[in-house]
Amino acid sequence: MRAAVITGAHSVRVDDVPDAVLPGPDGAVVAVQKSAICGSDLHFYDGDMAVGDGLRIGHEAVGTVVEVGPDVRTVKVGDRVLVSSVAGCGACVGCAEGDPIRCRNGGPKVFGAGQLGGAQAEALAVPGADFQLRKLANELADISDDAALLLTDNLPTGWIAARKADFKPGATVAVVGLGAVGLCAVRSALLLGAGRVLAADLSPGRRAIAESFGAEGVDPAASGGTPGAVMEATDGVGAESVIEAVGADATLDAALASVRPGGTVSIVGVHGLTPYAFPVLMALFRSLSIRTTTAPIQQTWRELLPLVASGRMATDAIFTHHFGLEKASEAYAAVAARSGDCIKTVFDVS
Repeated sequence: MRAAVITGAHSVRVDDVPDAVLPGPDGAVVAVQKSAICGSDLHFYDGDMAVGDGLRIGHEAVGTVVEVGPDVRTVKVGDRVLVSSVAGCGACVGCAEGDPIRCRNGGPKVFGAGQLGGAQAEALAVPGADFQLRKLANELADISDDAALLLTDNLPTGWIAARKADFKPGATVAVVGLGAVGLCAVRSALLLGAGRVLAADLSPGRRAIAESFGAEGVDPAASGGTPGAVMEATDGVGAESVIEAVGADATLDAALASVRPGGTVSIVGVHGLTPYAFPVLMALFRSLSIRTTTAPIQQTWRELLPLVASGRMATDAIFTHHFGLEKASEAYAAVAARSGDCIKTVFDVS
């Protein structure tokens, strides 16, 4: 089968690799129809994280089940499914809560990060299929492939970021970074009752997309940067909650400087391996609450799947480009440019 393989900084190719095989009696093999590049994949592509002799990349996939083990009960061959980007055993107390991050039996694991196969491939071996897979049938059958892809990672991450921002209805929420996760966080905050969402990104195009959702754009390049703009918009008080969706030192600093005393900073941006000098005294004296999250994907599906299926949670305007898998190098270069017109790309695998 073909799979995208990161071989070093700014180097990705499509290789012929061994076919995906059933990972055990509770597992399944999914023929991937569509996959996508996540912002966190760029840590490998940009060389921030080592890939050894090569890494089969990708953790977002929608496809069709082509093989199941004898212990699988919730999906069968031929089912259209979405795959959680984060995997757990599916049998422990943590997984019973829908949270693979709390898995007690060897989890959590992320597809395409060296622990499990990459999703930017023609097929994917999925352990614990009853937990990792969600069949899109009945009232969920009309969910589009693009919407389903968002449900494998970015939308749950944006949703839990807004949930953990812990704001009351009518509050002013700032979102720092308007990639796919940040834009999903904008929509989530608005749906959860934020009165105002201040959306900060260097790209005018990305700010325009957030504004089309109902947010107010903030230009970090303006005088005073993001904190100055947020303070101006809030009469010098700051936002009740700030969602940080980048993971860079500068955006973390901006998030901490934009929140009001007693407020909450919800961090979902994936930081690099270089330590961040956390200003603990400032946070202490301002009584800030700091929340960090790797999204419990399966847990969020309980709320998000009905919202997406009913149309209450919109999913348009996030995916901007489609590529065939053979164009992996071109697709990664487009995403890595971090332009306003390329937010997120889809691989049309089959």
